[in-house]
Order: sequence, then C-alpha cells, then structure tokens
Amino acid sequence: MNRFLVTAFLFSVGCEAFSFSGMEVKKSSALMMSQNTEPTTTDGESRRTFFSQVAAAGLAFVGAGNGMFSMPFPANAVSGLNKVNNQLKAYGLPSVSSVADGMTPLLEIYGKSFNRFPILVTFNHPITWVVTIPSIDANGEDGTIQAGEYAKGDTATFFVYDEPGHVNDIHSQPKELFEKALIKSISQKGDNMYQNFKVTKLEPVSVDGQQYMRADFKYQLLTGAGFEVDRKGVASIASEGAAVEVMWAASTAVRYKKTEQQLRDIVASFRCYADGIKLDTLG
Repeated sequence: MNRFLVTAFLFSVGCEAFSFSGMEVKKSSALMMSQNTEPTTTDGESRRTFFSQVAAAGLAFVGAGNGMFSMPFPANAVSGLNKVNNQLKAYGLPSVSSVADGMTPLLEIYGKSFNRFPILVTFNHPITWVVTIPSIDANGEDGTIQAGEYAKGDTATFFVYDEPGHVNDIHSQPKELFEKALIKSISQKGDNMYQNFKVTKLEPVSVDGQQYMRADFKYQLLTGAGFEVDRKGVASIASEGAAVEVMWAASTAVRYKKTEQQLRDIVASFRCYADGIKLDTLG
C-alpha cells in the first residue's frame, strides 16, 4: 500500500491540471487513500478508474513536508454574495444575480503587481471547494486564481493567454484561437503533460454587454508516473484588456457525469473586467 501512496505523490508532481506554483498555502490535514483500495487486474475499466482515483488523490501530497500536507486557502479573496456585489457596485459593474444551490461567488483581482495588468475576476464555486489566489513577492505576481476539490481532481482555473493580445469580437474568431487558448491553459507545466486534446463544442454567449465563448473539451493527462488519465471539461473564454482570458473547469472522465452540471455552472458564472480597474477600489 505504501507503494501506491508514493505513486500518488509522483502523479501530482508536475501535474498541469492542478498548478500550485506561486500560490499561497497553509498546512492542514488531507484525505488519504483508503487502505483497502486495490486495483482490479482483470477488469480494464476498473483499472482505469483506480489509476484515475490515484492520480487525483496524489494532489493531497503536493507540498508535503515533515509529515504534514499542504493545502491552499482563500487568503484575501472577496467571497459571499453580499460582499461580492458590494465590491462590484463600487466598480460600477453588474452584480451577481443568481447563485446555484451549494455554491458561493468569489471576486479577486488578478494582476496586483507590476508584471501583470489588473483583471477583476468573478465566478461561483462549490462552498466546500478550496480557493487559491496569486502570490506577490519582489519578483512580481505569480500563480493564478483557482478553486477545487483537489483530492478528487475537480478544479476551476483562471488563465490569461496573452500571446494574441486583445481580440475584438470573440464570437467571430476561428476555432484555432480557442484551441490554442485551452491548450495553453491545461499545459502550464509543459506541452508534454497532455495528449489527444480536442474541442468538442463551441457556443457564443453574450452577457451584460460582454462576449464569451463557451467550450467543451477533453484530453488525456500524462502523469509523472507514466499513466494516462482521461479528463473532460468546459470553459468560458473572453478578451478583456490586452489578452484572452479563460476560465476552465474539469474533472476526471470517470467523475464527469456527476460533476458536469457543477462545472457548467462555474464557467457560466465567470465574468472578467479589465477596463477601468484600479487596485485601490478593492476594499
């Protein structure tokens, strides 16, 4: 069984789907794999399910040290419907009008340091999910805004794709732009961490005068131990300020039937704003 725990830890190292680099963390207890969990060697589907669960469970070991496990925490992000709406009102932005059962809204500024431009980000996430935000030091800001139930492999992550700069009329852009933006989003730890990526659906959506492109996609995550984990996700893509912004949410394919609506609710709630955002307005 110890071998399986070590394998789980190796899975998490370099795993692009759950990037903790540059994010603030604190020590807390983490879920461990059941001691009586064993792979089924005669059933291919059971074997794939087992290794998917191991890869997800490995996240609990990220940042482990001195017998303790590290997990991220919300830090200064604004959360709760009233607080988020008060902050949006201060910026003169549309309020959050609805929140699905079991979820709570989050508001955070991405780009509080000299190396990034500020983007106000809001989205709803499950109340039980753990939130991480970027960290700032003498070298600038690092990391991103993310929420997840990491032990199960369910995550929602904000990504800024700055290569194309600002894109006018996101609805009229070719499929290639969204494919590149999503590939960059899922491969922050390196291009060799995934394979068989495919965008399966694109849907243009307009909300409060803003354009977003919703996307369904799937890919295989290549773990550090050499296993392949099928993952499925959804995303909402916009272009505010000098970049293209992506909110993508994904889980293992094994869990997707259970998590799909939750993931869709997250990306449907995503809003981002860059014009006129001043850091001193965030209270």
